[in-house]
Amino acid sequence: MACTFSSVDQVYKEAVDAFSKEFGGTPEAAACAPGRVNLIGEHTDYNEGFVLPMALPMVTVVVGKKNGSDICRVVTTCEAADAPLKAEFFSPSKDPPKPGTPKWANYVKGVLANFKTKVTGFDAVVASSVPIGGGLSSSAALEVAFYVFLEALTGHKTRKETDKALACQKAEHDFAGMPCGIMDQFIAVLAKQGNALLIDCRSLDYTLIPLNDPDIVILITNSNIKHELTGSEYPSRRRQCEIGATALGKKSLREATVQDVDVLRAKNAEEVVKKRVRHVTGEIERTKQGADALKNGDYEAFGKLMVESHNSLKVEYEVSCQELDQLVELALAVPGVLGSRMTGAGFGGCTVTLLNKDSVGKAIEDISNSYKGTASFYIVTASDGAREITVKK
Repeated sequence: MACTFSSVDQVYKEAVDAFSKEFGGTPEAAACAPGRVNLIGEHTDYNEGFVLPMALPMVTVVVGKKNGSDICRVVTTCEAADAPLKAEFFSPSKDPPKPGTPKWANYVKGVLANFKTKVTGFDAVVASSVPIGGGLSSSAALEVAFYVFLEALTGHKTRKETDKALACQKAEHDFAGMPCGIMDQFIAVLAKQGNALLIDCRSLDYTLIPLNDPDIVILITNSNIKHELTGSEYPSRRRQCEIGATALGKKSLREATVQDVDVLRAKNAEEVVKKRVRHVTGEIERTKQGADALKNGDYEAFGKLMVESHNSLKVEYEVSCQELDQLVELALAVPGVLGSRMTGAGFGGCTVTLLNKDSVGKAIEDISNSYKGTASFYIVTASDGAREITVKK
């Protein structure tokens, strides 16, 4: 059956208990931020297109307090993180942070470097129920949770929520070496319970899209094949998109259409570039159509768009893998499943499936029995974005 995952209160308690064990005493500030699943609109964000994610009830929690020194000490309870699980470095007021090891601490350092007010030394603990490497944006959950934690710790609030998301995106660019788009940080900051979020990645406008029909379920299936996004595949896809946009005389592929693939053909563009442009331009249109379908409660139409999205990611963008393809095929064979697709950057991670509530048990059973690996299942609802947590004295 579906896996259970810790609630916000449970993750918070884990963090507080770890803080007491590691540093002694009680934290004075706490915050959380969610993971996310992208319903449709994959690899469109860095092309200034549209995306349609929703926040998950899985969260990352940060707790901590000032320690009266120039040293920042951060511990994670996430055993899947790279070792060591404790990092220590000077506060930005003493010495600007620099990327290094462990890798997970670079997200923390990046947020510190992009926080808009002075930060002195502190002790902090990170705990999370967001799977690492599953394509559910554990990195953005960590960045945004830490940013909101720093707001609580310093009393300095960022005026615009979008600025908070942009600062966390820059942290990932500069310190984790990942040229990600804005989607993950935006949904972590701006999500509202019962809604997905349509984000225009060019204008940064966003619209809440209702997703709260009790008869419709979102099922996440983790292939448990992990990916390493800082490898060459993600940056190479981004470069190929930029080459396509330049060949078309466009600032970005947001300004292109599916028909522009014919223009690239006439210009003798590389086949791989044409394929990338075909995916991105088609996916931007699918995302806009998908938002309209959800607004109208047309879940069958949305499901069909999800399948089209997966096929395009598999064939044109080439970021799927055998495990993800098998999970999608198995899900679609179950009566009552409306749509399924890989979600996240690809090369492993998760699928997201839209189905009728009465079909959930059958879907989990059939996939479990036939998947060649060992899958994990999560039944999720559209949840709230980042927030401070009141510390219990």
